[in-house]
Amino acid sequence: MNFDKPFRPAQFTEHTLIQSILNGAYSFGSVLPSERKLAEEFGVTRPTIREALQRLAGEGWVTICHGKPTQINNYWETGGLRLLGTMARHSEELPQSFIIYLLELREILIPPIARFAARNAPSIIYDKLAEGKKLKKTPEAFTEFDWQLQQLMAVHSSNPVYPMILNDFTLIFKTMGISYFINKNARQASLNYYKNLQIAIEQENIDIVENIVRDAMQTSIQIWKQITNA
Repeated sequence: MNFDKPFRPAQFTEHTLIQSILNGAYSFGSVLPSERKLAEEFGVTRPTIREALQRLAGEGWVTICHGKPTQINNYWETGGLRLLGTMARHSEELPQSFIIYLLELREILIPPIARFAARNAPSIIYDKLAEGKKLKKTPEAFTEFDWQLQQLMAVHSSNPVYPMILNDFTLIFKTMGISYFINKNARQASLNYYKNLQIAIEQENIDIVENIVRDAMQTSIQIWKQITNA
């Protein structure tokens, strides 16, 4: 969340509480201070605290028990896509294991998306891949291009849910992408991936598109583990 722009007190309160949950200040099963104490701590009104807690409860971060303290949930078990998207916007607090989980999810999600896109809009995907040959050898350029490619494939997958899922992870991917594409091997692996995918589409060999993408996703996981010593 960008606090250089105007924000509501409830948003600030929600953001700070989520950070405290993710960094372990509030562990699973623990309870939050009373609304009165939280209001004093954040310098806001009790209705503001109540609004923030309702939002957290709606995503599965906490359970509000009337007459009892608000309890911190095990968000891995109680959360859904909304919570996952919120976690992605708090990348500075996430453990390395969460990044691996996201990359493993991408390994499952992106290959069929790419196959649908290559079948539905081969010329559009081909032309985008051709831009990869002119990429500047900077982490920023590779990160932006790679994300644009994934989003383009999602848009042309014919399933409107896919772009919506990816949109939640824009910030964390771009943040992680810079660290990933600093690595020369990561950039070269992606160039090889773009080339192989382009050849497959050019030859109308759509059946192997999914395997090419899956292999590239698996390679990215291994490179990320090497970069982070995970």
